[in-house]
Amino acid sequence: MPRSITLVRPCLGLVTRIECEVKPLAHRPGMWTLLCAAGLSGQHPTAIKAQGPFHGPVVAEAVMAAIADNLKEQGYVPSSDPQIWRLHIQGELRRMNGERAQPVMNYQAHPER
Repeated sequence: MPRSITLVRPCLGLVTRIECEVKPLAHRPGMWTLLCAAGLSGQHPTAIKAQGPFHGPVVAEAVMAAIADNLKEQGYVPSSDPQIWRLHIQGELRRMNGERAQPVMNYQAHPER
């Protein structure tokens, strides 16, 4: 099963694009997430959403396939064009990994100042 998919839907001269990727989470071994970016083709994505975490890539890929099937019913078609929003998706993954890697404790490094 693929770890990424791109779907497009032409409508009124505009092309709506959705790119989805399954990625491992750095802070939780064995856990994976599904990241999707959506917007108009040729522009920056207007939304980036994450789902999960999932236990392993197979579960995340199955969720991605179910979402893709639902989008196909709404008129989206698979595209073989290269993904254009990989950096946006990678940035969201980095943000997610960074947030969870931060300590929960809030403290002052130099309380005497």
